[in-house]
Amino acid sequence: MNGSQSRVANTEKLARQIDKWMEKGVNQVETKIPGLKLTRWPSTTAPTSYIHHPSVCLIAQGKKRVLLGDESYIYDANHFLVSSVGLPVIANIMQASDEHPYLGLVMELDLQIISELIAENKNLFSYDKKTTKGIAVGQLSESLLNAFTRLIDLLDESDNIGALAPIIQREIFFRLLTTEQGILLNQIVTTQSHSYQISKAIDWLRNNFFKPLSVSDLADYSGMSQSAFYSHFRSVTAMTPLQFQKSLRLNEARRLMLTENLDATTTTYKVGYESPSQFSREYRRFFGESPLKDTKALRETGLPQEAKA
Repeated sequence: MNGSQSRVANTEKLARQIDKWMEKGVNQVETKIPGLKLTRWPSTTAPTSYIHHPSVCLIAQGKKRVLLGDESYIYDANHFLVSSVGLPVIANIMQASDEHPYLGLVMELDLQIISELIAENKNLFSYDKKTTKGIAVGQLSESLLNAFTRLIDLLDESDNIGALAPIIQREIFFRLLTTEQGILLNQIVTTQSHSYQISKAIDWLRNNFFKPLSVSDLADYSGMSQSAFYSHFRSVTAMTPLQFQKSLRLNEARRLMLTENLDATTTTYKVGYESPSQFSREYRRFFGESPLKDTKALRETGLPQEAKA
């Protein structure tokens, strides 16, 4: 079997593994391996907004597009998607059918392990002081594909997951660091880098999005001048701090109305808006419908369980 045939065989094996563990009628399942989720969609999906957490995503079958600001990232069975910070994105599955469903996986990043790997192997990984986006698409190597296949194989050996899964996950992080996209992981754990400083601001915003936003205070918190902070924040997130906060607020508002059955007025104040009319205008602009119409449509068609892989 030549290299091309081996790659196809491994990709098909990964697809079978994912499909095997999916529950009927469920689009995403958490596995017994900490931080690993599997995804199956029998059709394409409409663009859906959600927070994309630090993770690496693979597709065994199908194709997906992720939008960050005005930038588009498309990946398939030959590519992986990696994100180093939590970012509000809009995504949709572009290729899927009943005969050939979308099959993917997402594994959370462990930044502590990544930091340890960099400290232990300083001469092996690239580093660039220039601030990069917090999300990237890379070519999926056979070695990285094999590592993920071996990881999912452990689902058949549940007694061995605790001992062996951390070893394989560590290998996956190592191999990610050796790719061109490893630079963004290197930056996010390097305390002197601008990406690390911006990640602190992102964490603060995600935990305090309902509070009034002061770019000056956020810049001070990040240890940067206001102009430098604004520039590097856009470099990492493709958004301004205000746009980022607005996206966080509206995504949380949608979640509250759908899962906790809050009305639009209550939600307005809970996510930090002072005016229900302003909230409704911005919600319509962001999701394409008023809060009432949007949540009603989602309840009728099913809650948005957008595939994050």
